[in-house]
Amino acid sequence: MGKKIVIIGGVAAGPKAAARARRLDPEAEITIIEKGKLISYAGCGMPYYLSGEVHKYDLLFETTYGVIRDEDYFWREKGCRVLTRTEAKSIDRDKKEVLVENLETGEKQALPYDKLVLATGAEPFVPPIEGLNLKGVHKLNHPEDAQKIKEMLGAGEGGEAAIIGAGLIGLETADALMKLHMFCSVIELQDQILPGMMDPDMAELLAKKLTDQGIEFYLGHKVLKLEGDEDGNVTTVVTDQGPVDAELVVVAVGVRPNVKLARDAGLVIGDTGAIAVNEYLQTSDPEIYALGDCAETTHLISGKKVFLPMATSANRQGRVVGDNLTGGNTVFKGVLGTAVMHAMGFNVGRTGLGEKQARDLGYKVVTGVFHGFDRTHYHPEHGMVMMKLITEEGTGRILGAQALGLGDAVKRIDVAATAITFNATADQLAEVDLGYAPPFSTPIDVAMHAANIVRNKVAGLAETISVRELKEKMERGDDMVILDVRTEGQFKMRHLKDDRVMLVVLGDLRERINEIPRDKEIVALCALGTRSYEALRILKGAGFKDVKYMEGGLQAWPYEF
Repeated sequence: MGKKIVIIGGVAAGPKAAARARRLDPEAEITIIEKGKLISYAGCGMPYYLSGEVHKYDLLFETTYGVIRDEDYFWREKGCRVLTRTEAKSIDRDKKEVLVENLETGEKQALPYDKLVLATGAEPFVPPIEGLNLKGVHKLNHPEDAQKIKEMLGAGEGGEAAIIGAGLIGLETADALMKLHMFCSVIELQDQILPGMMDPDMAELLAKKLTDQGIEFYLGHKVLKLEGDEDGNVTTVVTDQGPVDAELVVVAVGVRPNVKLARDAGLVIGDTGAIAVNEYLQTSDPEIYALGDCAETTHLISGKKVFLPMATSANRQGRVVGDNLTGGNTVFKGVLGTAVMHAMGFNVGRTGLGEKQARDLGYKVVTGVFHGFDRTHYHPEHGMVMMKLITEEGTGRILGAQALGLGDAVKRIDVAATAITFNATADQLAEVDLGYAPPFSTPIDVAMHAANIVRNKVAGLAETISVRELKEKMERGDDMVILDVRTEGQFKMRHLKDDRVMLVVLGDLRERINEIPRDKEIVALCALGTRSYEALRILKGAGFKDVKYMEGGLQAWPYEF
């Protein structure tokens, strides 16, 4: 008889571990236990099914060659037994048995194991607010949730929806519902969207862009209760700052690791609230492994334990556990927290540490913000990307990156994640031999431009100011000149309404340089930041002492003009 491997959890991490273990050990007896009806489904595809972009429900369960990943598939192609609608009730570590119950028949049995895997995932956090049982209130964490919402909406389009939570799931849900021509309000307790993912400056700009696309944000609002009509249908989300009308409410305030089974078995739970594991993904019991959304992991930069539930790490961990179940010695080093999303035409991503996270950890940082095209301006498919690079002062080591825009922001985040993984510096990133052709990039890529801005700062060639800092200076009434170096046509279309603004087209700057006061602070700005940096160098070369340029340009200005 082969080694008995029991895996609790059949969504992403568990089946991956099972498939890897089977390839390495043809004789092992592998059993997957899954509480739900569905296994190995594409949870990340649910918003796209909801919107209709994924036109068939079964596509969330199919292989690339069109076979449904069900119990029969896992037995015939993977040689693994799958027990759906079966709940693991307890673990007896002394006897090395798992007590399971068939939820359809009530039958219980003890499954012996040599190695046990916990892939119990995470459950949506349900805030303690009144009215969650009203009709029209949903979550979006399982395919059945998406089906229920589609059934409620029927063939009709339009109406008002409220999403509670402005994280990844919340914004992707808003995007899906907007595609169904629903008016979407997003209510968030924090004072920014994507809290924990994006720095406030990047989040503020993205919120402005999404607002322009029709989403209405209620940031810094606490939901008190949900109200309904006499038929029990939800009608209103009541916040501490007023009501928000809605006939559909989606609660998307994050998830919590499902650790009850592990805790009851006496396994160590980490400070993050997830199951504690070592580098081999073993729990405090070396015969039991944990992975995916129920387990904590290590951040590759900070070295701290974190809970970051992502499909990418769950699948990578599945390979590691599959190795180690069958006698291997494979290490899972950790994660960078890389996350990307698409909403309302905008591509958004981050990797590593954010600026605030880095500073809170004690790093001295130098950032570089670049705003430009993802491919040549003359290519018809070009789009804007704003990228922020976070580096360590002194060493130049890249600590993190964030990007957003209509252009390909995700490619740049992947480049940054690769660089961070190999401890690259801004200098090294700027020297990477990236591919170039007009349909794909510019000769100097967005990521390299961001690295060059960091290098210019470190070299003393550029002193910058953020859009928020300039806004604060304007509100304080600081004595300065805001030097707009764009063309006259661009200036007439849109410019900052302030008496301190002075228009001097970049091409005229050398001829008109004596018109610019030398006894005042000069803040140069343009559309993207490139021309204003040129202006700064011209002014510095002419002896001006106090000159800065605004990073990101007016395209990064999230305030009213």
